[in-house]
Amino acid sequence: MTHPLHIAFFGECMIELSGLPLKKGFGGDTLNTALYLSRLTENTPVSVSYATGLGEDSLSQQLISAWQQEGIDTALVQQYRDKLPGLYMVETDQQGERSFMYWRDSAAVKSYFSGSELSKLERAMAQGELHSVYLSGISLAILDDESKARLIEALTAFSQAGGQVIFDNNFRPQLWNTQQAQHWYSQLLPIVDIALITEDDDQLVWGTDESVEQRSARFGCKETVIKRGCEPCKVIWQQDREFEYAYVSAERVANVVDTCAAGDSFAAGYLAVRLNGQTPAESAILGHQLASTVIQYSGAIIPKSAMAHLTLS
Repeated sequence: MTHPLHIAFFGECMIELSGLPLKKGFGGDTLNTALYLSRLTENTPVSVSYATGLGEDSLSQQLISAWQQEGIDTALVQQYRDKLPGLYMVETDQQGERSFMYWRDSAAVKSYFSGSELSKLERAMAQGELHSVYLSGISLAILDDESKARLIEALTAFSQAGGQVIFDNNFRPQLWNTQQAQHWYSQLLPIVDIALITEDDDQLVWGTDESVEQRSARFGCKETVIKRGCEPCKVIWQQDREFEYAYVSAERVANVVDTCAAGDSFAAGYLAVRLNGQTPAESAILGHQLASTVIQYSGAIIPKSAMAHLTLS
């Protein structure tokens, strides 16, 4: 492997319109996590790449430049002459909860795994250039079924060769139904090394007949983080063939401005510590610290200066 801690994220980043008056930014669940991880680990031996599809238009170029300024490697981005990035608008209520409107039906990322040649991410996995690959439920949902199968096939080979697969179960009912999500999550979870599970999303997909712990054990996940909003998260991991678990309390925030990217930033904090060799319980502490900071600002991406105190040395 060319870098001992090279992690690639796959997913969709869109142009974000938010606020009053409307401001243009960018966001997407896996991109949010990649960006926050890049910031947290800029002084550590972790290299962050982002894999997605974009156009060759000015907005796409702005996205690539913005990511590069955040220390994200963009070599796995594929650009298409006749495609554009997706667009979404966020409206936030007085309690800080948000609702979304999307324009993404023909977004460039949908073509990432549909070419006759291997995608840049598939090639990087096959050639052993990556330590970890991170994707989410949204990463799967935006692809057609043939592309989903192709991605999971590549991830399976990557896992069998010793690569680490990390999955966040983000579920958006606007993108697919629960039966579709169950089918594809069932294909993916047996090769997942770290599962970041939002409890509310999990119940939407699977119901409540089986607990997250039971399902993770059934699929063979070695490490599961159950995210429960402002309640303590539960971390379950395998150590010496036995399962350990810990509850890690979230930090209370008096003034919640915007919950957008709370779970994404938690994942970044968790992985920043975990990839640098600390325990799952220790990793969850930084996850909570970052999430509690992010929800005090509007928008998916907060100013870098607001989280400078959390950067690892």
